[in-house]
Amino acid sequence: MTKDSNSEQASTQALQAEQLAHSHGHLVIIGGHEDKQYDMDILKRFVELSGGAEAKLVVITAASTVTDEMWDSYDRVFGELGVARRVHLHLRSRQDANSEEHIKDIEDATGIFMTGGDQKRLLALIGGTRLDAAMHAALKLRGACIGGTSAGASAMSGHMLAQGRAELHPEKGSVSLGAGLGFLHKVVVDQHFSERQRLSRLLSVVAQNPYLQGIGIDEDTALLIERGVGIEVIGQGAVTIVDGHTMSTNIAEISDRETPELIDVRLHLLPAGSNYRLPRDGAEARQIPPPLLEFIENVTKRNPLS
Repeated sequence: MTKDSNSEQASTQALQAEQLAHSHGHLVIIGGHEDKQYDMDILKRFVELSGGAEAKLVVITAASTVTDEMWDSYDRVFGELGVARRVHLHLRSRQDANSEEHIKDIEDATGIFMTGGDQKRLLALIGGTRLDAAMHAALKLRGACIGGTSAGASAMSGHMLAQGRAELHPEKGSVSLGAGLGFLHKVVVDQHFSERQRLSRLLSVVAQNPYLQGIGIDEDTALLIERGVGIEVIGQGAVTIVDGHTMSTNIAEISDRETPELIDVRLHLLPAGSNYRLPRDGAEARQIPPPLLEFIENVTKRNPLS
């Protein structure tokens, strides 16, 4: 490598480190099946937001029952993307999630990634533990980047889609929620959204819980949230937002498994490339339509206690 190349690489690394030091904290919420072979745009962006080549990445495979295979896959990818410091957090029990060794790994991490599997399994192992608290501190106090794909995406919100499905139409009682990790509030996240035709499922959730906004994320697509700043959609698909705040419905009067009447449900579709920044300090920003502004203000809240 030439002297100029070394100088350029050092400058890039210094810039990435400076950006991380001033970061508000990011969430990279992935709909599953992100590209791990070709351009790897989503995982590349996760690495950049975590500090680039200087990042320390922790991969949590707790949602999966094939943890070693899952780790091997992401270890290879993050290595190819130039990250030297990579740690596998292999959690077998809640005791592991309260151990000093694992807490130290999270406290040192600039990027934390949760793999796919079963979100109920993930929450059973880490929900309410010291590791859970350390992840919140990493995001909110140190500006770390937290990513999650598939089950790891569903676990991001305070209300988590636990189980259930709705086929052709929304159905009362077809879907149940559980407690998630709470990096986001007043939303619920669904993944593999278009590919598995999950609009009816998300409508079922919003019909029964109109204070929640539904977020459906396609495969190889991510909703990127910078706390206090704005949102961006990256990848190959789209993010669908279901908003029932102005909705009227008869769901309280019908029986389980019946289809509710839903009037004035709002749906926003944000394809890859959508990018909205909140106006601040008098700076110019792309005008945000009022119905979407409420969503963006909610998911980008920076209250450390939220």
